[in-house]
Amino acid sequence: MKRRDLIRHLEAHGCTYLREGRNHTVYANLSKRKVSTGPRHREINEDLARKICRDLEIPPA
Repeated sequence: MKRRDLIRHLEAHGCTYLREGRNHTVYANLSKRKVSTGPRHREINEDLARKICRDLEIPPA
């Protein structure tokens, strides 16, 4: 999956950009008080995308 598609999915479900880490981007679901990190690669593995969504308690992308 493309990184930008995952970011659009996260933002559509109420997640917000929190900060940039050294190698990762950190997103938060403030309504559920959940945080998850994602790599800055152009392509993100489907399993990793599902894990990020599960961590943030939103439907899978």
